[in-house]
Amino acid sequence: MVLEQLEHLIRACADIAADDDIVVVGSQAVLGSHADPPPAMLVSVEADVYPLHWPKRADVIEGAIGEGSPFHATFDYYAHGVGPDTAKGPEGWEDRLVALRSENTRGATGWCMEVHDLVLAKCVAGRPKDWSFAENALRHQIVRLAELRARAALLPVPACHRESIAEGLEAREETRG
Repeated sequence: MVLEQLEHLIRACADIAADDDIVVVGSQAVLGSHADPPPAMLVSVEADVYPLHWPKRADVIEGAIGEGSPFHATFDYYAHGVGPDTAKGPEGWEDRLVALRSENTRGATGWCMEVHDLVLAKCVAGRPKDWSFAENALRHQIVRLAELRARAALLPVPACHRESIAEGLEAREETRG
């Protein structure tokens, strides 16, 4: 997915949910901070979203422009309606959302997870694709290890999981050179 596609999804989600504030929590939220991140960080054809003021309307978004919908068949990308609890970002992540608003969103705002919070939320999920995303963010200097370390202490997971995440990020940073 590229920036113009995410802007299209934000516009469509806002129309469908009757909410001009759409939260983007999946990997494509990187586009809120970086208009042209490395292609390896943009492999997903879905954006994980929910309406800020009407989170339960994420189901309506999913039904209208989700996977397998006519929208998906037409454009080859889609919105995945999720809930506010989907992303397990560090404490305060909601206060650090990055606004993505342009002519292409027709005034609607995509509130994208800030990239450090996004990387950490993906590390909490812990799938191989999530760690690959984190590794690419480090390799291409999209994130700073010191900031990731500081925010990892604020993750809503047990201390042993926070430590494991910090160690995993350190190891990836060491091999980056």
